[in-house]
Amino acid sequence: MIPSGVKVDLPAGEAGKKDLTLSVTGPKGTLTLPLHPNVNLIVSEKEVVVDVKNKTEKRDKALWGLFRSLIENMMQGVTKGFEKKLELTGVGFKVAIVGTKLTLNLGFSHPINLEVPKGLAVAVEKNFMTVSGTDKQRVGQFAAEIRELKKPEPYKGKGIKYIDEVILRKAGKVVKAVGGGK
Repeated sequence: MIPSGVKVDLPAGEAGKKDLTLSVTGPKGTLTLPLHPNVNLIVSEKEVVVDVKNKTEKRDKALWGLFRSLIENMMQGVTKGFEKKLELTGVGFKVAIVGTKLTLNLGFSHPINLEVPKGLAVAVEKNFMTVSGTDKQRVGQFAAEIRELKKPEPYKGKGIKYIDEVILRKAGKVVKAVGGGK
């Protein structure tokens, strides 16, 4: 089902042509997807129908579901967009955005500077970051790269974590009583 305000364009190509590209345009931008040779698309005014050449082959059935999901994510991305929220926990841990660079102070001897990829936006509020954009894969990948810089540790929970992520905490060292009487 194509949402209102979204235009799906599949250039008419020759049968068997391998370099077909699907284009989805909406209020938030345009996304493109190169198509696999075994995937066939039928674009009407209300819906996009995904089909495969061989419906009994395991790899083609996997492509069928993959491309259906990718196209659905593209339509959602150009209408609503995607976002990942991260939280920075730790004494002295800071995050700031200057121009197109994200500066993170994570307890190392130097600040870490990351260039925000084109097409993505990062909003910073105290120790919270929101990565947003139209492409679900790029939003998730950049959020994962930020989290990888300082993963949350299990003893005090310091590090960068997703807002909805639960960190399983471990107990610290247990001190035994010294000099127990006999």
